[in-house]
Amino acid sequence: MELFIKIIGMLAGTCTTIAFLPQVIQTWKSKSAKGLSLGMFSIFTLGVCLWLVYGIIKSDLPLIIFNAITLLLSALLLYFKLTFKD
Repeated sequence: MELFIKIIGMLAGTCTTIAFLPQVIQTWKSKSAKGLSLGMFSIFTLGVCLWLVYGIIKSDLPLIIFNAITLLLSALLLYFKLTFKD
């Protein structure tokens, strides 16, 4: 049962992390972050950072891996929002 729970966590993490890739790619290619909300991505990035800390405290590998990757992608979108002039 524990393996099944880990697999669900890994699949959920994979889906939610991969969901960011199209936005990152589109923003990077177009060099425009006009449609991104600075407030939303700031709060989201903070939330993902806290989930990562929580995962580290709990020693939960899926939480650590996927929140670290999602934090990177979200931070990249924040960087694009702050640097691309629309």
